Amino acid sequence: MLLMADLLPSGLLEACVVVGVSDDRLREACEKQGREQELPLLDAEVLQVHVPPFVTKEDVWGSQSGVTRVQRCRSFIKKKKESLMPAADSATKSQEADAQDVSVPTDIDLVALPQLCFPGGLQVAYESCEDSFHFLVFTDVLGNRTHGVVVQYYKSVQDTVLYPNGQQSSSKGPRLYCPFGICLISKYSYYNALKDCLSCLMLQLRACRWMDWRGMVKEFAAKLALVPLPPPGHLHLVFNLRPLLIVLPSKEDKEQPAVDLDLHLPFLCFKPRQLLQVITGILTEQRMVFFSSDWARLTLVAECFMLFIRPLVWQHPFVPVLSRQMLDFVMAPTSFLMGCHLHHFEEVASETDELILINMDNGTVSSSGSESVLIPDMPAVAEECFLRRMDALQVHYDLHVCHLGISADINELRAQRRQWQQSLNMEIQKITLELMVNIFREVHDHLNYEHRVFNSEEFLKSRNLMDQPFYEKVLETHIFHSFLKDRLNRKMDAFSRLELSTRSEAQRLKVGIESPRRLTMLEMARKNSTPENRLSKRLGVSMPNLGEEQAVGFPPRQTSLKKLPLESAAKISPWPIKTFHLPEFPNPLDYHKVQSFYSELISLLDKAISLVSPDNSGLLARYYYLRGFLNSTAGKQLDALRDFQNLYRTDMDIFPNELVRALVDSLPKEERQLAEKRSEIKRLISRIKKDREMDQFRRDDTVKKFELPKKHMQQEDFVKRVQESGIVKDVETIHRLFEALTVGQQKQVDPELFRVFYTFWKETEAEAQDVHLPPGVIEHLDTSECVYKLSSSIKTSHGVGKIAMTQKRLFLLTEGRPGYVEITKFRDIEEVKVSSAPFLLLRIPTLKIKRSSRKEIFEANLKSECDLWNLMVKEMWAGRKMADGHKDPQYMQQALTNVLLMDAVVGCLQSQKAIFAATKLAYFDKVKLEVPMMVPKTTSETLKHKINPSLDLTSPQAVDVLLYTPGQLSFTDSDSSGNPKLWCALSDGKVVVFDAASWSIQHDSIQVGVSRLNCMLRLDQHQVWIGSQDSVIYIINTHSMSCNKQLTEHRSEVTDFALDETTGKNEIQAYSCSADGIVILWDVATLRVRKQYRLNCDRLLSIQLVGGTLWCCARDCITEMKKAGVVCRKMKMPTAFSCFLLLPETEQLWTGCTDAGGICVWHCSDLTNPSQKIQLQDCTGVNCMIRVKDQVWAGCRGGVGGKAKGKIYVVDSEKCTVEKELAGHTDMVQALCSAEDRYVLSGTASEDGKIAIWKVE
Repeated sequence: MLLMADLLPSGLLEACVVVGVSDDRLREACEKQGREQELPLLDAEVLQVHVPPFVTKEDVWGSQSGVTRVQRCRSFIKKKKESLMPAADSATKSQEADAQDVSVPTDIDLVALPQLCFPGGLQVAYESCEDSFHFLVFTDVLGNRTHGVVVQYYKSVQDTVLYPNGQQSSSKGPRLYCPFGICLISKYSYYNALKDCLSCLMLQLRACRWMDWRGMVKEFAAKLALVPLPPPGHLHLVFNLRPLLIVLPSKEDKEQPAVDLDLHLPFLCFKPRQLLQVITGILTEQRMVFFSSDWARLTLVAECFMLFIRPLVWQHPFVPVLSRQMLDFVMAPTSFLMGCHLHHFEEVASETDELILINMDNGTVSSSGSESVLIPDMPAVAEECFLRRMDALQVHYDLHVCHLGISADINELRAQRRQWQQSLNMEIQKITLELMVNIFREVHDHLNYEHRVFNSEEFLKSRNLMDQPFYEKVLETHIFHSFLKDRLNRKMDAFSRLELSTRSEAQRLKVGIESPRRLTMLEMARKNSTPENRLSKRLGVSMPNLGEEQAVGFPPRQTSLKKLPLESAAKISPWPIKTFHLPEFPNPLDYHKVQSFYSELISLLDKAISLVSPDNSGLLARYYYLRGFLNSTAGKQLDALRDFQNLYRTDMDIFPNELVRALVDSLPKEERQLAEKRSEIKRLISRIKKDREMDQFRRDDTVKKFELPKKHMQQEDFVKRVQESGIVKDVETIHRLFEALTVGQQKQVDPELFRVFYTFWKETEAEAQDVHLPPGVIEHLDTSECVYKLSSSIKTSHGVGKIAMTQKRLFLLTEGRPGYVEITKFRDIEEVKVSSAPFLLLRIPTLKIKRSSRKEIFEANLKSECDLWNLMVKEMWAGRKMADGHKDPQYMQQALTNVLLMDAVVGCLQSQKAIFAATKLAYFDKVKLEVPMMVPKTTSETLKHKINPSLDLTSPQAVDVLLYTPGQLSFTDSDSSGNPKLWCALSDGKVVVFDAASWSIQHDSIQVGVSRLNCMLRLDQHQVWIGSQDSVIYIINTHSMSCNKQLTEHRSEVTDFALDETTGKNEIQAYSCSADGIVILWDVATLRVRKQYRLNCDRLLSIQLVGGTLWCCARDCITEMKKAGVVCRKMKMPTAFSCFLLLPETEQLWTGCTDAGGICVWHCSDLTNPSQKIQLQDCTGVNCMIRVKDQVWAGCRGGVGGKAKGKIYVVDSEKCTVEKELAGHTDMVQALCSAEDRYVLSGTASEDGKIAIWKVE
């Protein structure tokens, strides 16, 4: 029991400390009251320390001695006049030696505590004062914080000081009152709750005799020690301390602190701009001192600001209350946030320079010293949005309740006030989180996840000039560095969820299209003027019309959140708040009563769990968590592990990893043997061991700033440096760039050459931001077009001007009065060549472009630029042809990147070999000679579009599984969450989700384990199941896009799912199968196993439910099995099956094999021999099949010249004949899915790694 207490996380109470003046000092004060007019300040001492556990088997409450190991008094302050004190007798020494055994938590400094409990000093008074509260924060050397709530109350000295003979003092002088302090210390910031607890205690202490108050304080502390903490989420705990009901609010998630204070206090203290100044000071890590005449206000307001900057976390000293003896702390040279009483303002301001002085009482922000500290302005867009949100905030409770009557029940009044405060706190958290997102939204654009690099220089350049001073300071701070770690770890916290949910369509497309940064025409128009007409987008809930050409560039970009409604932000509390009432505290507090208290509490949780609807898994998870914690406290380790195991199927987000590991490690031998016999606990222990092994191989957690190389680079190092720079990610493209920069020399890149290349690239990028086109030119271009290259002023056949290149066309920007003359779209080019034109006695190089749209040939006297423009135009022309032929817009983006790299190579080499070097980057111009520009006619007519799920990665990834989910009409038109989605499983457990209404990436990285994913199933509008090679079924919530549930019953890799929709509307069942032959039937509502079967087969691959029969396809056989688990038939083949398809209307079974180029069709009544064989030309193996209308689509591996090529065969299911042979992939097709029977989507292995969208006839 004692051992487990050390392993468990602490409950509500960490310690209860009584602080005041010793009896001897009080006697002295009584004696001096007649001789001295002014009463002196006294030194406060620790009088009592109470720490849990209060009750053990060995030490029962209420023993005859009346003394337990925590009921001891000790002075922790050495008396100043020790020489004047009488020598202690042996009994006293013995008692003080005993006191050394008091088990005080190591992170509590009892030496400094008396000063903090009486920060203004302890003084005996002639009049009693009202009880006074204030709040403390303690920080240990590791930065862990502990919180304290202090009440100061006054007692009559004459009533409290007893002389040795037991007679009360007979002093005739005026009555004296001495303050005492009680400090409740907790690891959790429950300021309001602990203040309410102390208020209840004060009512009891006023009514009791002084001789009883020590025991009453101890009993009070013992009660609080029984209170568990609420689990993270939406379940609050309530307990009765009489006369008040105390509410413990839960944390939002495991890593967020509990919010148990009034977040609107800073809004009452400061005007909006001063409030933003304070936030800016914190974000820039200034040396900050808060001042107030109210000690309580210091900590509460400072803690509010700590919550306002979330997810950033203050990393420096945080001491919101400094006693008068601690004022020298403000002279520390490092960043800090401290608090002092207002009457120290002038002293602190005059003694220390460069402090930010924040006066809460009058709402001013100033600085100390002769030179003022410059606090940079908040970024303008973020500030404007924040100020507008604040204007709409209602922070006055009286206005909220002015129409309501007054209840006579104090707890009802408190509940009403608490509900209003919780709602207001949520609104404030939304506003401040939105502020942080507005400030740091575009940080992710400058992160390289593979090498953990942040390009701070480029991020800074991308900021508005007026905002740069703010970012210059913030980027150098510790809190921003920690924030970067979380972003590079792809942490899915409230910041990430809000940032994702409020991305504009343009920002989502930026994830899906890799192209250099340039201003679109729409952005340019907005930058130069305010156009009256803004584009409006309409995203349907069904599939888009893919017959129309999709723009390769970006749609209108929304620059910030300032135009987004706050309601679009991710909801902070998706579930309604629930409360759970603890039973009454036992009396007396002996061991058996405490055990009965825990038993009753567990029984109440059992009842609550039985009453919760199975679909309310979030509330169930909180009950399981709480019961597991209590079972741990009661020493029932196996029951606790069972409860925590249930979190896998209810909510993994709150799984207490450290506690469960501690429980597993502490299991005695006998209980470990019992655990081996309980399958669910055995699985949990196995999983914990596996996770611990994986922890040893976790990647580096460092964050690096991009720096130019200082040494020569071989190809591998060059690839890394270019990726870190953010120029391009694709490895093959970087290899070609390496060849270009090392033409005619040793195969290594000089650091000076890299610097010149990088500088040229960035300067070109910056110059493009300064290109200003007149409105008359902009109106001729698409809103998504960008100008990527401008020539010098030249003579052309269309007049004098500059040739401009966008991703779609060439046009002439005429001189004089700037005008627009279209030269050609890239798809209309028929021929490009270089010739020369006579000029006096010279021949000037001329670029000639033959166009299909016009008869005359365009000529441009480009002089020295001619060869470069020839290469660039040819590459863009070839890329356009490839993109049109293969219906793949990425080819055009890649051609554009190649062209800009050519320009940079020529610009940095500045030699005769520069053009030859640039030809190394002319990829598509060379490929068109080797690969057909156009795909076969049938393929071209059927293929509608291609998308690349690996575009944000350094190399293509295999598309292992595809799943299409239809749209939901319940969502508003402005909410893209209701659009249809395409789920794509890539290597190593990564899931990419596309918005199927626009084919933009909606979520670029949902991580579900680290193994290959084998199958997906949509069960309803709320969840998608994913089967993994690691034997786990991961469940994704389709609204939050988070994976917070897991099913761990399988022992081998999960290979397929089947949905049973025949059980009725109110009951959904699903089957899953694993490679070892196990088939499990799940109750979807409860996520519990209903039945389990085992088939004797070699690698079970897939299952299909038809009527009351479950068909199972393994590598060596196909088995027909009844729902009850009875095997009806089994069919074996000498070749290895790879997939199968059952057509119930025709009673046919179609099978494909991994090493055979055909499909076998069987009649279900005779499985001895196939009734028909469909030969697939140039096919070496069938990987997958789906049925769409009256067709069967088969994804196959084709063989062309010894190289694997992906093919899809469309077979008429009635005639059993091949209708189409589609060759649109360069690697084998291994995933197929249907989208509303209108389109088929195909995914391929890693050499191709793309998804093709095919039209169904």
